[in-house]
Amino acid sequence: MSVQSSVKGEQLRLFLALSRTPHLLIDLATPMAAALLCIGRLPAISTIILGIITVFAGYACIYALNDVTDYELDKKRMGELPREQVCFDLDCIFVRHPLAQGFISFAGGMVWTALWGLIALVGATLLNPVCGAIFIFGAMLEVIYCRFYSYSQWKILIAATVKNLGGLAAIYAVNPDPPLEFIIIVFIWIAFWEVGGQNIPNDLVDMEEDRRLGGKTIPVVYGLKLSVVIILITLIASFVLGLGLVFLSPLAFKGVYLVGAIVSGLFFLLLPLKRFFAERDTNKAINLFNQASLYPVGIFITTVFCILIQYV
Repeated sequence: MSVQSSVKGEQLRLFLALSRTPHLLIDLATPMAAALLCIGRLPAISTIILGIITVFAGYACIYALNDVTDYELDKKRMGELPREQVCFDLDCIFVRHPLAQGFISFAGGMVWTALWGLIALVGATLLNPVCGAIFIFGAMLEVIYCRFYSYSQWKILIAATVKNLGGLAAIYAVNPDPPLEFIIIVFIWIAFWEVGGQNIPNDLVDMEEDRRLGGKTIPVVYGLKLSVVIILITLIASFVLGLGLVFLSPLAFKGVYLVGAIVSGLFFLLLPLKRFFAERDTNKAINLFNQASLYPVGIFITTVFCILIQYV
């Protein structure tokens, strides 16, 4: 491999880190599962291909937009409050905040974000103009979420909404007129998973850092005990709703789905939650974060399996 190829490969890795690509790839499971549960079958192959490209581009844009918006804050975070180099967080498998660390120019980060945003917007609009509007709304909410860092811990509700919009767009991509009750349950299901399995565990790990930087999060404002209670309630609720979703879905083999959803919930939500309770260490909350990130993958695999066995 030439030196030039090696440099280009490293540069690409840094840009992929800006979009948190390892976590992004896992996140693809959430909208895909929501879409398949909505219609109970595989959509047209053209919809599948365009949908995958669009949802990848959408997440790549939104994750990069987070770092672009938080550029000054992240520079302070990485400069004044250096961390250990060992990383166990899905969000920093490549490099944590490459933009703030100066590995990528700010202009380069802006161009990367805009290009993925354009691809996502075009793809979403082709799938359904409603999906295009949802993407624009999600990008706006992501900027607002970042700007609320020092103002309110209730920005967690914005985070839960942004996480939901990928699933909502995917539903409208395969069904222009989805049942309202299905949308509501999916929204609550994803929101609880985001709050208890993603946002608060991540904020627990960053609690002291956020406190020094003047950030307002649930752990900083309400402390460890209440944060743990919220994690407990929301993850159990997400587990239960993940089971109940099948009864609002035309998906066949509901019994098979229930078995898969129970196994996924146990391995990726409830058992990690039990271990976190036993350890009582905020730094170990990242293990809960990482494992809970895989829960939608389990639901997606279960849903695909239920659909495929229809054709056997």
